[in-house]
Amino acid sequence: MHSEVVVSRSAEPRDSREARNGSPQLDAVSLAIIEQLQQDGRRPYAAIGKAVGLSEAAVRQRVQKLLDQGVMQIVAVTDPLTVGFRRQAMVGVNVEGDLDPVAEALTAMSEVEYVVMTAGSFDILAEIVCEDDDHLLDVINKRIRALPGVRSTESFVYLKLKKQTYMWGTR
Repeated sequence: MHSEVVVSRSAEPRDSREARNGSPQLDAVSLAIIEQLQQDGRRPYAAIGKAVGLSEAAVRQRVQKLLDQGVMQIVAVTDPLTVGFRRQAMVGVNVEGDLDPVAEALTAMSEVEYVVMTAGSFDILAEIVCEDDDHLLDVINKRIRALPGVRSTESFVYLKLKKQTYMWGTR
């Protein structure tokens, strides 16, 4: 998700509101709607409404608000191998100076699916999906390592993906 979410678990039914820090504050019903969509992003609004105690129209309105606020996205998740991307890797990046310009440059690369700033051995982790080894080498060697501020990289090539899920709920 692109926004931080402050989760309020109060039992009082109220719509999503802004928290003090500007992030959306979600009520129990909005959280339940998100969990329903994490189980099946194509679940009909009528079925979601039945599960959370709202009308279809109310669910539609809340889902649109959650999308507009950037709290969630509804997307098709593919298996990269079946759509022609035979090489995936996680790349650890160490940066000299400000992390933001490097993170923004990585985010702009079409091959980069995931960017996170970290504390630990790497300043930034970036997940890359490529057509083949030559493509991966080109992205790492000619594009990532060429970014101003990049001090070093370490690549972790995926041999086999055993689990990928987006079902962490809303805890």
